[in-house]
Amino acid sequence: MPEDKNRAIAAALLPLVGGAGNLTSIAHCMTRLRLGIQDRSLVQDEALKALPAVMGVVEDDTYQIVLGPGTVARVTPEFQRLVAQSRDTPPAPEAEAAAPTPTTAPAGAPPAPALAPAPPTTAGAPASNAPAPATTTADDLAAQGAALKARQKSRNATPVKLFLRRIANIFVPLIPALIGCGIIAGINGLLTNLGQLPSVVPALAAMASGFMSLIAVFVGYNTAKEFGGTPILGGAVAAVIVFPGVTHITAFGQHLSPGQGGVLGALAAALLAVQVEKRCRKAVPEALDVLVTPTVTVLVTGLVTLFGLMFVAGEVATAIGTGANWLLAHGGAFAGLVLGGLFLPLVMLGLHQALIPLHTTLIEQQGYTVLLPILAMAGAGQVGAAIAVYLRLPHNHSIRRTIKSALPAGFLGVGEPLIYGVSLPLGRPFLTACLGGAAGGAFVGLFNQLGDAVGSTAIGPSGWALFPLVKGNQPLATTLVVYALGLAVGYLVGFLATYFFGLSQQRRTELNAAVDSRPVPTTPATPATPAPATPAAAAPVPATTGSPTAPGAPSAPGAPHGVKAPAQDR
Repeated sequence: MPEDKNRAIAAALLPLVGGAGNLTSIAHCMTRLRLGIQDRSLVQDEALKALPAVMGVVEDDTYQIVLGPGTVARVTPEFQRLVAQSRDTPPAPEAEAAAPTPTTAPAGAPPAPALAPAPPTTAGAPASNAPAPATTTADDLAAQGAALKARQKSRNATPVKLFLRRIANIFVPLIPALIGCGIIAGINGLLTNLGQLPSVVPALAAMASGFMSLIAVFVGYNTAKEFGGTPILGGAVAAVIVFPGVTHITAFGQHLSPGQGGVLGALAAALLAVQVEKRCRKAVPEALDVLVTPTVTVLVTGLVTLFGLMFVAGEVATAIGTGANWLLAHGGAFAGLVLGGLFLPLVMLGLHQALIPLHTTLIEQQGYTVLLPILAMAGAGQVGAAIAVYLRLPHNHSIRRTIKSALPAGFLGVGEPLIYGVSLPLGRPFLTACLGGAAGGAFVGLFNQLGDAVGSTAIGPSGWALFPLVKGNQPLATTLVVYALGLAVGYLVGFLATYFFGLSQQRRTELNAAVDSRPVPTTPATPATPAPATPAAAAPVPATTGSPTAPGAPSAPGAPHGVKAPAQDR
């Protein structure tokens, strides 16, 4: 049953992240299980990556396990239940005593095998244990990627970028509703164009528009929660923005309209409410706090919102919509090239989070954001680059396995496993992947300039997962074809740029000399006639799992020196 499968995945994950006691928070987004980790050393990264259900792991402000869209929403509740059960169940008192920690072997028992150092080789003896030349495997690339990410994370811990991350945390919980309502809006538009089910169309319109008409309230609630205020007070002041009665209020010589300022106004109002509330908590006596603080918070913030923030935020939101449309209408191809090519560096710098309020504002104004499909081309460039690396390294089975396991997630728009596991550690393939994203972005931007706008009714998904959310100013089939061709251009240019320029001849030679990192079953040698040996010489030298073939050791027939036989790569 599906429940059993999801429970099994959760049960496999829990011990590998250090158990329930090592978790401080559990949440999920579209594709990832996000965990707050208390002791990072208890997390077993490689074991997690080896699980079939895990597409990759990403370490940011939380430890993120990429499970993919759909799967993560089903596994997370099971994971939370297991954590709750583990915390509610007291540890067995005899568990610690039952763990055997013998220091000496029982009398008469054979001695336990120990990893003894290899005996020194004598003059003239073959150096069968000499170290093999250093090689590059997927584990090496993963380590380099993790180091790069850690360095970039420390650089991103600036006040501005941390603030942008908190802004992103406000909108991420809204993504499932945006996606659901966006797909319903697409279905409703399709039925309307076909003239089918006229009695159902109004109901679908209500479902699709209901959330968007109140999104300001949810933004206000999440903003207050994120910045340390009372969430419901943040929602209350944001509700003023969508109240129909604001049409009777005049600000700056103009009548207000419901929803004016949108999510930007709600964000500003809730931030102000948090500050007012905190000051009231400090100044108001405890006996009066429950009455005075909420009243003053809503009153002061509400007045500022009605007679200032709504108008100002409305002007800013209008400018954003006008600017985005003008940019793509007049410089579509160039604008798409810049946005598609620079999006991945923006992600690395942590600046992409500033785009989330812009996307939401455009969706609120126009019904879709024209920026997201262009930015999605960056992921297409990564996929094309990864396929090129796969073909260029036919003998590096370790890196090829990493690419093969990460490609499905890459096609669905989850690019971190490919970025931090392949292209970024290799260096030049990351740049050629950005070229692919620039080409795809330029293609989509060009069609925007020609009048065929391609947008998305929600934020979050990318790649193939964005198809159900694609919307524009032309018939749906035309918009889908333009988006699909943009992905194809991104794949193709990313592939060609990486295939011909991503890896130098010397680099390909080095990487193709890398051995498979999986253990090789050893065949015991035919015992020779025993000869007297000293105790040191008689001590067996243990073979290390997954070590390269030592110089002078026999290789599999037909295999290059230091490379395992293809039969081992199954």
